Amino acid sequence: MEASLVVVVVALALAFDYTNGFHDAANAIATSVSTRALTPGIALLLAAGMNFAGALLGTEVAETIARSIVNLEGASTQEELTVVLAALVGAIIWNLVTWRLGLPSSSTHALIGGLVGAGLAGGMAVYWSAILDKVVLPMVVSPVVGFAGAFAVMVGVLWIFRNASPGRTARRFRLAQTVSAAAMALGHGLQDAQKTMGVIFLALLAAGWADPETGIPLWVKLAAAGAISAGTYAGGWRIMRTLGRKIIELDPARGFVAESVSAVVLYANAFILHAPVSTTHTITSAIMGVGATHRLSAVRWGIAGNIAVAWVLTIPAAAAVAALATWLLWPLLG
Repeated sequence: MEASLVVVVVALALAFDYTNGFHDAANAIATSVSTRALTPGIALLLAAGMNFAGALLGTEVAETIARSIVNLEGASTQEELTVVLAALVGAIIWNLVTWRLGLPSSSTHALIGGLVGAGLAGGMAVYWSAILDKVVLPMVVSPVVGFAGAFAVMVGVLWIFRNASPGRTARRFRLAQTVSAAAMALGHGLQDAQKTMGVIFLALLAAGWADPETGIPLWVKLAAAGAISAGTYAGGWRIMRTLGRKIIELDPARGFVAESVSAVVLYANAFILHAPVSTTHTITSAIMGVGATHRLSAVRWGIAGNIAVAWVLTIPAAAAVAALATWLLWPLLG
């Protein structure tokens, strides 16, 4: 029974990773596609490849997911696996709902909300202080930094190129967007694929199939990297339209700045703070920041408001679905 549960959890975790890929594909490439710096096909190939590479660059975020969200000690193996399974159900359902609505919500926070909801429903302890430090504060600070940083850098770019030929400048920034889109996709793989690694590692630890001292097995890293890359290549066209067109009409310079600032924020959180931040929140706020340099009215704040509502609802909504799944599964599997 336990072996079957582990297999189900791993399969569902990879399914979540796949939905994360197509849900968040727009994060890396929407700006490049909307400014015509890259064709959709080339952009998706680039994003999928860089997602795979980014997933193999570190495990710090995965360790945070596996060890710093919910305390499964003292529970039976089946109870632990049931909690992880229910958490994934909550995260996947919220991902699919927001994808269907075209809202760029956070797969990161959907998974964390799922873990919290399933853990509480299963009577587990939740590391609230760690969630505050590693989740809530980065959730608030990262979009602010993304907006302010993108605004400031864009002001600098506008000043530096104030006398340059508009046509030549646009062509140069379209070329530069190939690099910034790749950097953004690398950061997406670095952040988001690691969350799936953390969940699989959590299940393997519960079943005694992994050694906490040796860390995440290589096959887990490769499987998570492959799943998110496949999902990214499948594409997220609904959300891509929201990020690339509906918030603001982007030009190549603004697209380059938004992607570059977002990538820096993702790398800083992964390598320095080890915090699982949302790539969705980061790129969306950066797009708003570069748009605000044109004029505040250029940003479609109504669309931005709808996105903000999805951000706020993600953790509690995913937690509620995961809690319900836990209560349904507990009598059968607990």
